[in-house]
Amino acid sequence: MSPKPTLKEKIGYWFDNYMSRGTLALIAGLGILSVVIILLAAAVISIGGRIVAPEGSESMSFIEAAWESLMRTLDAGTMGGDAGWGFRLVMFMVTLGGVFIISTLIGVLTAGVEGKLEELRKGRSRVLENHHTVILGWSPQIFTILQEVITANENQKDGVIVILADKDKVEMEEELNARLSDTKTTRIICRSGSPNDPTDLEIINPHTARSIIILPPEEGDADSYVIKTTLAVTNNPNRHPEPYQIVTQVQDERNLQVIHMIGAKDHLSAVLTGEIIARVTAQTSRQSGLSVVYTELLNFGGDEIYIKAEPSLSGKTYGDALSAYEDSALIGIQQSGGKILLNPAMDLRLAPGDKVIVIAADDDTIRLTGLSNPPIQPQMLRSSAKRASLQPEKGLLLGWNDSAPIILRELDNYVVKGSSITIVASGNFAEEIHACGTLSNQKLHFQAGDTTDRVLLDELKIADYDHVIVLADTSLDIQDADARTLITLLHLRDIAEKDQTPFSIVSEMLDLRNRELAEVAKVDDFIVSDHLISLMMSQLSENADLYDLFTDLFDPEGSEIYIKPAADYVELGQAVNFYTVLEAARRRGETAIGYRINTEARSAAASYGVRTNPKKTTEITFTEGDRIIVLAEN
Repeated sequence: MSPKPTLKEKIGYWFDNYMSRGTLALIAGLGILSVVIILLAAAVISIGGRIVAPEGSESMSFIEAAWESLMRTLDAGTMGGDAGWGFRLVMFMVTLGGVFIISTLIGVLTAGVEGKLEELRKGRSRVLENHHTVILGWSPQIFTILQEVITANENQKDGVIVILADKDKVEMEEELNARLSDTKTTRIICRSGSPNDPTDLEIINPHTARSIIILPPEEGDADSYVIKTTLAVTNNPNRHPEPYQIVTQVQDERNLQVIHMIGAKDHLSAVLTGEIIARVTAQTSRQSGLSVVYTELLNFGGDEIYIKAEPSLSGKTYGDALSAYEDSALIGIQQSGGKILLNPAMDLRLAPGDKVIVIAADDDTIRLTGLSNPPIQPQMLRSSAKRASLQPEKGLLLGWNDSAPIILRELDNYVVKGSSITIVASGNFAEEIHACGTLSNQKLHFQAGDTTDRVLLDELKIADYDHVIVLADTSLDIQDADARTLITLLHLRDIAEKDQTPFSIVSEMLDLRNRELAEVAKVDDFIVSDHLISLMMSQLSENADLYDLFTDLFDPEGSEIYIKPAADYVELGQAVNFYTVLEAARRRGETAIGYRINTEARSAAASYGVRTNPKKTTEITFTEGDRIIVLAEN
């Protein structure tokens, strides 16, 4: 049997428990003790009369005595002018109380304020926003996404983006301040915590957010991280019954089904990054300027894709509806059941409940012209011009990464039989090349070598190839990989300028900031992987309905974007309006959405000559080398 606790032990135990209650309890206890000392001294002085009154004074009121006591607790030097030993003794005791108790109280207050500042620095306070955009995770992609969402929020008075990442709050804010000079009407709030921890998720209040963007980490198993974070959001015990709008990305196609199962009750858009980039790379390598077109359509800075109900077009054919807009470009239909049809049959009629898919500067610029007879110039049409027969192509792939097999398979869908492609990379990729499967239209040739070696590049006789693809070495650090790509690009452009033989060059840049450096090489197109995926995720965070549209747009089946010679559509050397170009494409079962001026193809300031959604009454004089951007079947 344990001995009965002593009074000292009881008091000590009570004191320990009280001290463990934290800063507020300490402040309250010290404050009460200070008040007791002040009031006790005031009572002694007011009751003691002349005995404890200051010299030369008959007595002092209780309130006056309390004030004098308070002044001495705050400043020990105040008692230096006291007279009368009784008064001095009481004030001395009060001053001692001030030295030991009030000073301790001030110290506790200071520590409490510092602790609160440190807590704020750690970013652990709960966010009380509504209808905000939540970003879970941190990677270089975040800067593109933030810039796009900020642009999308310009028509809002107070847009809010909340970031939760396993990173120091101050470090996040410093990086954002360095990279984002102007957030316009948007506030950015950073919080530190694990995005896949349900407790930490509550800090950023995801249940009132309008959309949630999940970013995979740069290192580790990115798909596992995305799956766990998605589970933390969708299976949160505090979640609301309405569907969440979640946007994320996965690298392995096998994990795509898992993600969709997790988000079955929500509006979840998961972008398959490797396949999308591989498809764009394959398409762009054969069509100079195509990556610029995709960038124009995916960012919020220029024209975007909108889905809008247009009841007045019900009953009209798709072909007739093409010229219904002056400042917008019709590209497809979303049927009442939700099915997306890009560049459908020209005789397909819009049914009640169908929506139009258009390219426009903003949703409030989508206005019908009401023109029954658009100003088409029939004498300028060349829609029946004989199309040039496709010839076998010779391609060169420099470098190797996980996207290479997909690129090779995608290229096989576009080239004609008898085409070939040579692969040059460090190491032996025989097994990986075998994994590409049986290719129907092109033969593969492999050669080991360093793609930055000028001697090797000269021996390859690059001018003999129709197109060249430069892939980033993802086994290296991002900056090291991009540095090698830049060296290869500089050699390639030098070879092209000396030989004066035109061939397209498409490169893969991992860091968007390195694109500006690569522009000195005057490469036809740059595929910045993270950048394009970030643009797509930003669009999906604003409009989940675009997911099926993007899936269809980048699918090799059905209609895709092509850049074709303007001479196949209209007469060259004469001014022609875009209504006429639109009609020329319509007669071929295609949808014209813009054009590319060849003389501006090397100018970054002029968007490499690309114009999407031009005003249809504006006249253009096309010359040899200019091209029309269309949606068409392969």
